[in-house]
Amino acid sequence: MRKIIHIDMDAFFASIEQRDRPELRGLPVIVGGSAERRGVVSTCSYEARAYGVHSAMPMKTAMRLCPDAVFLDTDLARYRRVSAEIREIFHSVTDLVEPVSIDEAYLDVTRNKRNSMSATRLAREIQREIFLKTRLTASAGVSYNKFLAKIASDYRKPAGLTVITPADAEAFLDRLPVGKFHGIGRVTAARLVSMNIRTGHDLRSLDRSTLTSLFGKVGLFYYDIVRGIDERPVEVNEDPKSIGREITFAEDCRDLRRLRIQLRTLALRVGRLLTGHGLAGRTVTVKVRYGDFTTVTRSVSFHEPLSDGAAIGEIAISLAGRTEMERRPVRLLGVTVSNFSGINDEPEAEQLEFDFVRTLPVSRNGIE
Repeated sequence: MRKIIHIDMDAFFASIEQRDRPELRGLPVIVGGSAERRGVVSTCSYEARAYGVHSAMPMKTAMRLCPDAVFLDTDLARYRRVSAEIREIFHSVTDLVEPVSIDEAYLDVTRNKRNSMSATRLAREIQREIFLKTRLTASAGVSYNKFLAKIASDYRKPAGLTVITPADAEAFLDRLPVGKFHGIGRVTAARLVSMNIRTGHDLRSLDRSTLTSLFGKVGLFYYDIVRGIDERPVEVNEDPKSIGREITFAEDCRDLRRLRIQLRTLALRVGRLLTGHGLAGRTVTVKVRYGDFTTVTRSVSFHEPLSDGAAIGEIAISLAGRTEMERRPVRLLGVTVSNFSGINDEPEAEQLEFDFVRTLPVSRNGIE
């Protein structure tokens, strides 16, 4: 059985700012693009979250919710240096490291350089070493596959450690609200709740045919994850040719405002992934699939590479304006960046984070 650790830094950009500027500690700090440039929140401190501010929120909204916050531009070069320090710690444990973004990664520690049989102990060591080296906190999830490790790291933040063993998995997922499942978005979660499917237990009561009739192929994904099934290996990243994200709507969407918001959100995720890979791209592509399954793409290339999620979002909206998105129902949207430059360019990036408040005690069986 595999032993997987997912490490997710806590409010990474904002935490670095508070670390390096002691006068900001204890204050609401919001990092992101300016409101004048239709910027969005990259990340914010936990003090700002108490006001309802969250990642991917328009900066104008964040200013309205928390006008007394400290608003800062991103400093990607500094964030990258800290990320590199953290990855050195990861590689001191295992060579099987899969960076997801600048601030999170999966580690397969089934066999590891420290010859430890306990994934839980290794996760604690990694958290401690990150704090000693950077004075920043990380949340950790430990389980036997990537999906459960990710769910576990999100479950108790900040600085949490949650372990989901094979014996724990079914009960853990049964009581988890459907909106907390990694891979189930807000719209799909709302649709499930409207059908009185509120928890993992409720979702597990639906068979494959029901889920596919409701959600198409993604229904098979829901069928597996609610049963704790995820066979994806931790993959040491090779040089990708492109990086993209897309979303399939549970129901065809005609709301142009919502579609534009979704394009910006996808672009932020792409920017975050680009930063995690140390890449910037010269070509941005938007994919639109209509309700009749007709699919179109629109692309544009630039001389200068970019990885700023907010900038990619504005380009994506411009490209979407060259489609029939305003006049036809949309089933799927996608944003991709390709034609990469080298790692030494200094693009900007955005960060998205999710918080969970309930706690699962660390278990000492099964995955130890």
